[in-house]
Amino acid sequence: MRPMLQYQTIPVTPFQQNCSLIWDDQTRQAAVIDPGGDLDVLLDALEQLDLKLEQIWITHAHVDHAAGTADLAEQLGLPIVGPHPADQFWIDGLAQAAEMYGFPPARAFKPTRWLADGDTVTLGGHTLQVRHCPGHTPGHVVFYSPEIQRAFVGDVLFAGSIGRTDFPQGNHEDLIASITQRLWPMGNDTVFIPGHGPESTFGRERKSNPYVGGT
Repeated sequence: MRPMLQYQTIPVTPFQQNCSLIWDDQTRQAAVIDPGGDLDVLLDALEQLDLKLEQIWITHAHVDHAAGTADLAEQLGLPIVGPHPADQFWIDGLAQAAEMYGFPPARAFKPTRWLADGDTVTLGGHTLQVRHCPGHTPGHVVFYSPEIQRAFVGDVLFAGSIGRTDFPQGNHEDLIASITQRLWPMGNDTVFIPGHGPESTFGRERKSNPYVGGT
């Protein structure tokens, strides 16, 4: 049988951020997307699923998505992949943001590899596409697997809503452009895993999302 990608989404932090484990079902090689916190929960899930965590992928550097990154990378000796360099100032402010929102202490980190639009990331024999989708933050990226028709979109788009743009360097026009020009071409049948809340499809959101429906 051909190796397949699988994933499991685990809500973490008081913000119930959708952290995702993604892995090759044969080799058990895994990446974690947006380890915002509750690392004990993530490590337990890795053990239960018998996965070998090899990479950390970051969509954007808001505290609920990135606060656990430095500790996890240090603890397991993992490379940090992403986000786009425009989110450097959010990375630099992680300690302050954690204190402000009542999170456990968090540290800034230095990505092993920054990402740009059109890049790819690999996990075992699988390749995912990277799209730069600014608006919620200037350096936000999404990870798309045509193989399983899944997109991990962070806080760009939600079921029935879109990402906030009232944070520093947020931009509503950029966000709408990211959704319509970068996400919609992935296809109506593609299921997306948002940073919070339930999954949906791009086709469903194009029809019914009050913020981007009909685009």
